Amino acid sequence: MINYLSQPFKWFFKLEAASGLVLLFSAVVALIISNSELSNLYFTTLNKYIFIGINTFGLKLSVIHWINDALMAIFFFFVTLEIKREFIQGELSNVKQALLPIIAAIGGMVVPALIYVYINLGDGETLNGWAIPSATDIAFSLGVLSLLGSRVPISLKVFLTALAIIDDLGAIIIIALFYSGDLSIKYLSLMLLAFLVLLVINKFEVKKFLPYLIIGIFLWDFTHNSGIHATIAGVLLALTIPHRKKEKDFSLLLKIEHAISPYVAFGIMPLFAFANAGVSLEGLSITSLLDKVPLGIVLGLFVGKQLGVFVFSYISIKLKVAQMPNNSNWYNFYGVGILTGIGFTMSLFVGNLAFAENMQYMDGVKIGVLTGSLLSTLFGYFLILLTPNKPNQ
Repeated sequence: MINYLSQPFKWFFKLEAASGLVLLFSAVVALIISNSELSNLYFTTLNKYIFIGINTFGLKLSVIHWINDALMAIFFFFVTLEIKREFIQGELSNVKQALLPIIAAIGGMVVPALIYVYINLGDGETLNGWAIPSATDIAFSLGVLSLLGSRVPISLKVFLTALAIIDDLGAIIIIALFYSGDLSIKYLSLMLLAFLVLLVINKFEVKKFLPYLIIGIFLWDFTHNSGIHATIAGVLLALTIPHRKKEKDFSLLLKIEHAISPYVAFGIMPLFAFANAGVSLEGLSITSLLDKVPLGIVLGLFVGKQLGVFVFSYISIKLKVAQMPNNSNWYNFYGVGILTGIGFTMSLFVGNLAFAENMQYMDGVKIGVLTGSLLSTLFGYFLILLTPNKPNQ
């Protein structure tokens, strides 16, 4: 009986689109709750402080900070494992294969940022959000693409995956360089020491995860106190996890990646979406989108992303610097470019960092991100669905 009842759930979680649908559901629930009688409970819970540790040894953070600083460090740990694997033996290991998504990702980061800067020029506070529309939500964009089934060739799914991974690499660099606080030499030194210990463990080819995990926890604490955003600890830890081509399916990196993948997709990211997508819509109107912050984000995500990805890709293909993905045409290629405008969780995350000192702009960030992502989802999906899917001759 239990097996019979569990079959639909097993079937759902095996779907390519499942993680994207769960993310969407989490965001919708957050929006409903934050505009209901439960809104006070929702926001109070997120701002409640929780101590994790033993006696005086530990850390006290609000629920929202535990999610955004600790759980998202695990997300960036997972993403960096993916990036490392792709560069060693995946789609990004071959220069010619990697060139098109790299060029497209650069266009998809630069053009949205320029649009946001143009709209917010002259305002020092709001200008700090320039990187918000440069992000792409991997799970959501791939989830939408998978709903189109055979209308999308495998080569375009690979292209979008590689582009989103490079996009995340760009986000990591932006966070490290532009969204760090006042730096502490003491904790930076301890952070560097912990990273060097991890490199030594890697050098000795230690293939048990426990030593990496223990040092990684200290690395996260040192990074959190150093002034650099704590999620960078996840990136540094992932870089030290061993993976070599000859190991094939038995490397520690692959084992960890496969082990934590469902927890990231169906636990961490939906929880992040639920905690960050809630915004009170009371008193808001269509004119609220014309404020500089939401307008810059909407135009950056919906217009800047598709233009940046497509124009940079088109020029590189026409100049024969890069190759068009196999069995694709310009219609579905452009549709995929529109889908990169689904910033959602990543844009919300960057928004939290950009306006950490000016939280009055966060409602505008959420409205802009949700609107831009929704427009990109609908237009990208229906463009691919309603246009010919025969490959270019």
